[in-house]
Amino acid sequence: MDIEQLLSTITPDAYERLLYAVETGKWPEGTTLTPEQRDNAVQVVMLYQSRHNTEPQHMTVAAGGDITMKSKAQLKREFAPNQETIVQTKLSEE
Repeated sequence: MDIEQLLSTITPDAYERLLYAVETGKWPEGTTLTPEQRDNAVQVVMLYQSRHNTEPQHMTVAAGGDITMKSKAQLKREFAPNQETIVQTKLSEE
C-alpha cells in the first residue's frame, strides 16, 4: 500500500485513536504499544496532519507539511482570553 492509499483509508476516528496512542503510548483500550507500533503510528499521524491539519496547534504538522511552532507570546495570547473569562466569572460570583 502506498502513502496515498494509506491516507485515504484513515478516518478522523482512526486518526484520533492513533494520536491518542502516540501521545500516551497506549491504545485507547489500555494496551501498551510496541516500539514498532509507536514508530509507525507517529509516522502516520504526521502524514495525516500534513494533509488535513488546517488549524495546527503548537508543535504539530500543518497541512502542507510545515511544522508549526508558536512563540511563548503567541501561546499566551491564545490562552489568555479564556483565563480572563474564568477569573472574571469567579470574581463576579464572589
